[in-house]
Amino acid sequence: MQIRTLLSPWTDRAGRFSFLKTTVFVLVLLPALYYAVKLGQNDLGPLPYKEALHRIGDWTVRFLVVTLALTPLQRILMWPKLAVIRRMLGVTAFTYALIHFSLYVVNEKLDLVFVATEIVKRVYLTIGFTALIGLSLLAATSTDAALRKLGRNWKRLHMIVYGIAVLALLHYFMQSKIDVSQATLWSGFFLLLMIYRLAVKWRLALTPLTLAGCAVAAGLATALIEFAWYGIATGVDPVRVLKANLAFAYGLRPAWIVLIVGLIAALLPWIKPVYAAATTRLSPARNAATR
Repeated sequence: MQIRTLLSPWTDRAGRFSFLKTTVFVLVLLPALYYAVKLGQNDLGPLPYKEALHRIGDWTVRFLVVTLALTPLQRILMWPKLAVIRRMLGVTAFTYALIHFSLYVVNEKLDLVFVATEIVKRVYLTIGFTALIGLSLLAATSTDAALRKLGRNWKRLHMIVYGIAVLALLHYFMQSKIDVSQATLWSGFFLLLMIYRLAVKWRLALTPLTLAGCAVAAGLATALIEFAWYGIATGVDPVRVLKANLAFAYGLRPAWIVLIVGLIAALLPWIKPVYAAATTRLSPARNAATR
């Protein structure tokens, strides 16, 4: 059973075909396949491997944050099936991180001594490599056998994923240089998830009002992070950044996107019962129509 679970991303734990797992499996492959084709066609600019490693790094952070979002979504939607894909997405984040690192090695002409020296000398590379080691540990212990062997310690070990996410996001900020919009956006989503965890820890009822409060807090925290980063790390006038958050001529800033996504999530506990009730009312009519 364990071998079948590991080698069959299109089946559930009982060995039955899972449409959800199969769909997710195909979707997580698409970014890697896209950039592999682009590399093969030499269609990634003058520094193709550097461009590819940055884009794969973007997807690493996205998959990591989405993995962390599954448990909150499972609770909010009361949809236990989401647990089926949590392990898959976690391993996906590790796989993309490994590809990201491998592309860095290739970009440096496979000079492992130089790569090791750079990891020691450059703080943002040290941080990124530490996150990769952490993801490697989590991936290696993501099997049912490791869960049985570690017992209660398994959950304690896998709590380090939050620290790994912080390291990955900090690495993202540091390598993004001036334009940190994407790093800010995904840090905002991570903050939204952490604020949600605080609400759960404080045993607040997960009503739409509570979740909306989490969204507002996350949006403000995202704006503060962007303000602080530009002020401390780049020398760009942070006041200009705050003004940009209030000007919509060039699109929504990360703080607004985090707020909107959080508010949509806040509506989910209300939308699902309404949808279920509507479906229930339609079912008798559908059954009658098919008789």
